[in-house]
Amino acid sequence: MKTNRFGLVQFLWFEMNYKSTTVFSFPSLFICRRRRAGENRRKEKDEGAGDFGNENVELVRSISNLKLPKAVILGNHDSWTTQTFSEKKTNRVRLQLECLGEEHVGYSRLDFPTLKLCVLGGRPFSIGGDKLFRPRLLSSRYGVNNMEESAKKICKAARGIPEGHCVIILAHNGPTGLDSDATFRLLFIGLGSNADDICGIDWIYGGGDHGDPDLARAISDLQRDEQIPIPLVVFGHMHNTLRYGGLRKMIVVASDNTIYLNGAIVPRVKDSLLADPGSSTEGLTDPRGSAEGHNQLQTSGVSTLRAFTVVEMLDGEVEKIAETWVLVSDSNVEIGQETFLFQKQ
Repeated sequence: MKTNRFGLVQFLWFEMNYKSTTVFSFPSLFICRRRRAGENRRKEKDEGAGDFGNENVELVRSISNLKLPKAVILGNHDSWTTQTFSEKKTNRVRLQLECLGEEHVGYSRLDFPTLKLCVLGGRPFSIGGDKLFRPRLLSSRYGVNNMEESAKKICKAARGIPEGHCVIILAHNGPTGLDSDATFRLLFIGLGSNADDICGIDWIYGGGDHGDPDLARAISDLQRDEQIPIPLVVFGHMHNTLRYGGLRKMIVVASDNTIYLNGAIVPRVKDSLLADPGSSTEGLTDPRGSAEGHNQLQTSGVSTLRAFTVVEMLDGEVEKIAETWVLVSDSNVEIGQETFLFQKQ
């Protein structure tokens, strides 16, 4: 058995005030850091960054400047006003993609040879559901015109995976057809799911499935036809706090042992004077309101609690997943609370 252990840190739903403007778009940032076997993870110092805003190029540039191995996928707020893509005309989507370069994994793959890891990206700019968001943008930039073409493009990016590499899927939104029993149903339209399911609709009475059908098809095809094992699928977009009260299921372990992980903890930044780090996770969340309300950072200026979802893997298998609240002050950074969502038996 290999002795090298590495931590995979999924920083979803970043919060940052940039020039007094609260950003509240929710793409996914994936940061990898190697850790030696036996090393105390609490001694690690992994850096993170703020959320991306409504096509906030400055913030995306700050993410791209991080000197860390990382992979990023843009979300729906990162194409909030831009509806098409042009090689001749500069717009803010194009500028964001130019900043990120190959680290943007939408419809592509980024390999980390020293980690024996591949990050495969889903459809960028997803808003969830059975219709493409920003169809003209997807068509002009990626040549994708429908869900079938989108699923095929995800699968195409998986070709040529280096031998011995573990494959993880990074998407903005999760797959459709994923219920509490982790059963994929390959009927993509009209599927009903509970409001508190991992991709369930909670803002309309009766619920429904708000996952991405193209991602579900791609995962199914890769596992069944290409025989590619996928131990982990990570995404965000679907907030953990439900519109009419309660909390969402944030992790599902499928019958084939694939783990589906939603990292959309909202709000991600809390005033430490208003939240007890020793209390339950529910005590650290607010009732759901506007997007601005979820992510508004209101602090006393003393210290804040910041949420991260941390995944540890060994030899291509997930060992543990923890929701970790980090206490940040002017003089210190320490773990305030850690709740394990999954531990390998």
